[in-house]
Amino acid sequence: KSLAPYFQLTQAVRLGNLQRFGEVLENYGPQFRIDHTFTLILRLRQNVIKTAIRSIGLSYSRISPKDIARKLGLDSAEDAEFIVAKAIRDGVIEASLDPEKGYMSNKESSDLYCTREPQLAFHQRISFCLELHNQSVKAMRYPPKSYGKELESAEERREREQQDLELAKEMAEEDDDGFP
Repeated sequence: KSLAPYFQLTQAVRLGNLQRFGEVLENYGPQFRIDHTFTLILRLRQNVIKTAIRSIGLSYSRISPKDIARKLGLDSAEDAEFIVAKAIRDGVIEASLDPEKGYMSNKESSDLYCTREPQLAFHQRISFCLELHNQSVKAMRYPPKSYGKELESAEERREREQQDLELAKEMAEEDDDGFP
């Protein structure tokens, strides 16, 4: 329950809904102030605008600043034009702004899937996974038969333990001889 305001805020930011963002700030502003996150949340407004412009840019190949201002709920077309210019400069969208004709037009993006880039990326990932698999299989193998040659047999171990016992008895007898 205590995170509900933050969930609504997150939804507004993710969708780029400036109106909903304003409503959440208005409704839960005191809660945000108590949590000491209000100034941080105010800075999210720019992210909401960028997300909205990105979705508008994907939806329309050409749109006027007046329509952008209406969709974003901004006061004037000049504000929308300034925000779009900043988004283009920041690389948020690939578009051009034509003030004489009065619209923003998106640059045609080439189809990424027609290039070799996805194929190379998948190849790299698959190679990594196969190499990891091969190393895992190699690590889980039983040791070679020659590994057992280095270990002593049960008979050799018994002889060694017997010698250790005899040595211990001799040392104990020598210690007993020196003390009355």
